[in-house]
Amino acid sequence: MNVMDPHSATRARIADAAEALFRQIGYQKTSVADIAKACAMSPANVYRFYPSKSAINEAITHRLLDTIGTELEALAAGPGTPAERMRATAAHLFRRDVELFFAEKRMHDMVGAAMTEHWGVIEGFIARVLAVWEGLLREGMASGAFRALDPAATAMSFKQCLLLWTHPILLEDCLGRGETPEGLGQQQQAALDLLLAGVARN
Repeated sequence: MNVMDPHSATRARIADAAEALFRQIGYQKTSVADIAKACAMSPANVYRFYPSKSAINEAITHRLLDTIGTELEALAAGPGTPAERMRATAAHLFRRDVELFFAEKRMHDMVGAAMTEHWGVIEGFIARVLAVWEGLLREGMASGAFRALDPAATAMSFKQCLLLWTHPILLEDCLGRGETPEGLGQQQQAALDLLLAGVARN
């Protein structure tokens, strides 16, 4: 059984309190004083464990995205052809974005801000997604299902082409203009048809 050291345990307690407040009132309206009060400590003590409010924001965003990253890696390692798993991981990213928008709007807004403002945690998550897709592309090429391409560059192309279905701000804009999750999902599948046809060996 792994026992957390006191420093890590306190950091986790602060993060738990912050996440609960973010979900209740939003990350922008939550102050370090609010987090400190929820933890029964002073703001100065919170700053001993997190150097800034931005560091807390990033820690909570990392928690959320780490869960999604783990889900994507599980799908990539699961059954099905490389093409089927590419499709499944892309669809899962879109589905999780939609779930956040409707069920956890305040968390959705935080991830959107993280992407728009280029928080460091976003770079790590994007690298993780690209690694999943690059691995599946390599597997497909090795099996002869995909033609020989640069796996890293092709994974990046997939990311760029699927941005509409993975960027919280773009998704919010589409839903605000009357698009439905079902319609957007169908459009994503059509885009994936084209992308996967483009890498398939004829």
